[in-house]
Order: sequence, then C-alpha cells, then structure tokens
Amino acid sequence: MSRTSSSSPTLAEIARLAGVSVPTASRVVNGRQNVAPDTRLRVEEVMRRAGYERRPRPDRTGLAPLIDVVVPGLGGGWSAEVLRGAELAAAEAGFGVVVTSNGTDRSAGDGTPGQAKRTLDRLHAHGTAAALFALTELPPTRHLWLTVHRIPYVVVDPGTEPPPGVPTVTADNLGGGRRATEHLLDLGHRRIAVLAGHRRTPSSAARVDGYRQALRAAGLRHRPEFIRYARFDAALAERLTGELLALPEPPTALFACSDEMAAAAIRAATLRGLSVPGDLSVVGFDDLPEARRLLPQLTTVRQPIADMAADGIGLLARAMSGEPGESLRAEHPTHLVVRGSTASPRT
Repeated sequence: MSRTSSSSPTLAEIARLAGVSVPTASRVVNGRQNVAPDTRLRVEEVMRRAGYERRPRPDRTGLAPLIDVVVPGLGGGWSAEVLRGAELAAAEAGFGVVVTSNGTDRSAGDGTPGQAKRTLDRLHAHGTAAALFALTELPPTRHLWLTVHRIPYVVVDPGTEPPPGVPTVTADNLGGGRRATEHLLDLGHRRIAVLAGHRRTPSSAARVDGYRQALRAAGLRHRPEFIRYARFDAALAERLTGELLALPEPPTALFACSDEMAAAAIRAATLRGLSVPGDLSVVGFDDLPEARRLLPQLTTVRQPIADMAADGIGLLARAMSGEPGESLRAEHPTHLVVRGSTASPRT
C-alpha cells in the first residue's frame, strides 16, 4: 500500500513496520506503561523515521467526523475484537465512532436484504462520514447505494466478494486452513473432518480450500462426508460433530473454521464420553480470548482481527482523501498457535 511522502503514516502502518500490534503501538504513542523498553525504542525509532505525527483525538462535542463500524452482532468475541481495533485506530485518526449492528450475528450469515437496507438507511439518517463493514454481505445494489450517496466505505472480511475497487481487508484464510490441516497430518492423522462456515462466504470457502490442498499434498482424497457446513452456528456445529463421530469410520481429528464451532465440537465429543485430544484432536480458527479458556486450551489459527479492523480504518482514511480504490486492499497473515487440543491419534 503506497502512501505519499508528505502524508503521515497511520498507527496501523507504524505497528506493522515495528512488528507489533496496534494496541502496543498506541501505548507507545500515548506514553503509557506495559511496554517492554526495547519494544518502546523500536516503535519510537520507526515513528521518527516514518515521520509519524500524533493526530488529535476526536472532539466529543460532535465536530469530529463520525465513522460507522457495522458488525454482525454485539454479543460475540469476534465483533468485540473488531470494535477494539477500530475504536483505537479511529481515535488516533481523529474520528468518532458509531457502532451499528446489522441485526444478525455471525451464525446468521449475511442477514436479509431488508436488514441490509435498514442498516444503510440508519447510516444516511445520522449523517455518517464513512463506514467500516465487518463480515457483512453487501449486495450489488447496496454497493451502488453507498456510491450514489458518496459514503466512503471499507469491508473487513467480506460476506461476499465485493466489486473491484472496493477497499478490503482480509486474512490469509487459504494458508490458515492449509496450516491447520498440515498440523493434524504431521501428528499422524489421516481421517480429518472440517466444520465449515457458510458455503458462499469467501473466508470460509478459502479455509476449506486450504484443507483440501493440504490433503492433496499428503496424497489423500477428501471424503465428502467429512465436510460439514455449520454456518458458524454453535448448536449446529455440535450436532454435526455428533453425526461425524457416529460414522462407521469416524474422524480422529477435526478442523473447525471458527473457535466457537471448535468449542462446540469439543463439547459434543465430551458428551459422548470421548476425550480431547485423546480420541479427537480439534483445531479452531480466530484465536479469540475464549480459546485460552477452554479445557483443553484450543489449538487454533490466529488471525489478527483487531489489527485488521485498525488497518480498515487506515484504508478508510485514505479512501476519504480520494486515493484510488485499486490500491486499497490488504491481506493479513495467519499463523498456527499450538495448545492442548491436538495430539497424535491413538493406535
């Protein structure tokens, strides 16, 4: 992502250059504690060389431009991470934030056209300056609506593939799905199932593609009965895991395309008297705080959700300044975090 030499870099760019998270960079910028001395020096040096200028915080009297952050629901850990990253970056960029729920949750998928229209009507009614959509399906007519009303917007983890030129932030979902499956293969598993999200959601489809790639590279053919679409719904994921475990030749390992579905899979195995990871190894995706509170702690693929949202605010600021949309795309890396929910299969 290019930037003119005369413009100050965003906080997200400083964090990336220094190899730290956005919250850590913010603590250095604001002179707060809980930062290691060598980390503080590294961030300050990056700020100096990049010409970073600390932006004033939003004027709470209403003079600051308002950005709507639209999330699928307010009750889940995924949305909480989005809001954490977006609010921090918006404050540094001098924006106020309005949190808007589109009336669904992550398991409900993309919602309905009526819900999407009501969400956009609310944005227009309170005069938003721009919008950040997270895990939201925007049909072509809604993209057109935003263009006609001249509302700059960025999509984080889109529910459907956006039109060309729309600023977008994603994670390396394909690589994450592949690494999760490779980890289970390296442990010796050969009967590996996958709990997918929605069939047509790009992130979910890419994770399943990564799963298939890893199996092919290992000389294995995927079994159709081992691929189940749970739509990010915990109750459905638990039921589908029960169906997998009831197969004549059940899987010894399972890759769930979200931490919430992975937790449901562990619950389903435990209710059937099976142990995790003794009888079933489980890998999740997201690395939400809940992953470390499970017993056993969850092996999962980490995607930097808060940093993705912060990067989205940075892209939004650039879009508002009139930079061409073709260059406003970012993909964040994912990596595997190994904990206690995976082990070699029993012989």
